[in-house]
Amino acid sequence: MQTPPEQSPAPEVGEQEPSTVDAVIESLEAQFRIRREAHEHAPAVVVRPDEVREVLRTLRDEAGFDHLSCATAQEYPDRYETIYHLKRYDDPTTEVSVVVPTPGTEPVSESAAPVFPTAAWHEREAYDLVGIEYEGHPDLRRLLLPETWQGHPLSRNYDKDRPQIVTYTENVNPIEDDERAGDTLLLNIGPHHPATHGVLHLQVTLDGEQVIDVDPDIGYIHRCEEQMCQSKTYRHQIMPYPDRWDWGGAGLLNEWAYARTAERLADIDVPAYAQVIRTMAAELSRMLSHFLAVGAYALDVIGDFTATFMYAIKDRERVQNVLEDLTGQRLMFNYFRLGGVVWDLPEPREEFLEEIYDLVDDLPDRLTEYHDLLTGNEVIQMRTVDTGVLPAETAKAYGCTGPVARGSSVDYDLRRDDPYGYYEELEWDVVTEPDGDNFARLLVRLREIEQSARIVEQCADLLAEWPDDERTVQSNVPRTIKPDADTEVYRAVEAAKGELGIYIRADGTDSPARFKIRGPSFSHLQALPEMARGEYIPDLIATLGSLDTIMGEVDR
Repeated sequence: MQTPPEQSPAPEVGEQEPSTVDAVIESLEAQFRIRREAHEHAPAVVVRPDEVREVLRTLRDEAGFDHLSCATAQEYPDRYETIYHLKRYDDPTTEVSVVVPTPGTEPVSESAAPVFPTAAWHEREAYDLVGIEYEGHPDLRRLLLPETWQGHPLSRNYDKDRPQIVTYTENVNPIEDDERAGDTLLLNIGPHHPATHGVLHLQVTLDGEQVIDVDPDIGYIHRCEEQMCQSKTYRHQIMPYPDRWDWGGAGLLNEWAYARTAERLADIDVPAYAQVIRTMAAELSRMLSHFLAVGAYALDVIGDFTATFMYAIKDRERVQNVLEDLTGQRLMFNYFRLGGVVWDLPEPREEFLEEIYDLVDDLPDRLTEYHDLLTGNEVIQMRTVDTGVLPAETAKAYGCTGPVARGSSVDYDLRRDDPYGYYEELEWDVVTEPDGDNFARLLVRLREIEQSARIVEQCADLLAEWPDDERTVQSNVPRTIKPDADTEVYRAVEAAKGELGIYIRADGTDSPARFKIRGPSFSHLQALPEMARGEYIPDLIATLGSLDTIMGEVDR
């Protein structure tokens, strides 16, 4: 795994006028052989496959585009294409896409990994599923499928009926012939291990008990969710899928990611009343995820099952009871719809709102107990303070977001920085911690539960006072949605674990031609080796737990 390259200081940027981005693109046009292209969410530039790194480096160093949020690969009848979605950490509303077409007969392009290390896994996934090769890539091999897999599942000529064989050599010791093999040990952690928080396999190279390297091996529950979404219709059939990317309880946030993208694509408005309900439901969903994260972390680090873990499960149950009353489900909610939500608050409204007020009123005392059990616990402090350190610049280089980035003092939150829903009208704070260690990430999640409760309470106040005749839960959405062919959009929301984005390309039918999911845990897991090298095995377990990864959104 590469260490982040040294970056030139980015210029001071704040709110950028569109003309500023135009000036950058004009500069690129003068320097490189590029042309412009229109996307719904951002201007795009089309570049030659042998000029990728120079263009990306220019955009990063001279224009401040320091966040490669996603890379999308796809195949057309006459070509392959990679799209690098760039933002700024201090202003994610200023965006640009770098489009790299390659011939259908020779899909080879320069790798972006030397400029943006986070591109390494995105490009490996593109090579694995679509078939594009990237010259200069530090480790170009399959990511989600075994190396012996035949064909690329998202390519146009993929033979899904072809038998596949995974050979024994797929699982040989990767350092068997290494000159250091006599002094090192390969340790397999997972794929069936409670501390891996899902079906994850870590190949850990050890010198004694010190970690030399970690190679996360993912794809054990890969189901080609993107291909499944490409076979479904926009209006109703895609929405049940996002819940399944995060079974920790953050499904409503995932639903919002799809809703926000499709609504931008199809130009669908959402009534203000429905936006308030969405915001409240999303923050309850965030609380579900964070309660599980801190409870499971206590179990990982100090084996605390009877106190902290059961406290967290009990409080999750209270939140789940509220969401069950609202949505009819406890985990796979399927409550959002394009244009709003499926139905209004349950009747009697007063009892439902009182249940919410009881929940948020009890939280301050409950969180005090969590701090006594966790942040005030000497063993937790010994295991987490100054371990798993992730510097801010390294976090940015690997595309980290959410509590992982905010625990490294990266002040980035799409609810505030790229406002959607009703967040802009409410009072709440973005939580950051300066130290970037395992303890900082634990603190961020505990403090974010407090902020979510503030948001939920304000939403409940608004809903209680909303006039009866203005309680519109869904706008008038066409029965069949068919966006114009070749319309492209990438939108994201602040999910419980960070930036959850979706790219959609339309082809004029009622189903997407390309549906790409950008899960935050995917980027965080890629950064794990940077945090674990030189530390000890127990530190590795504490660091992995602090990332709060969920394999549904990693493997998809």
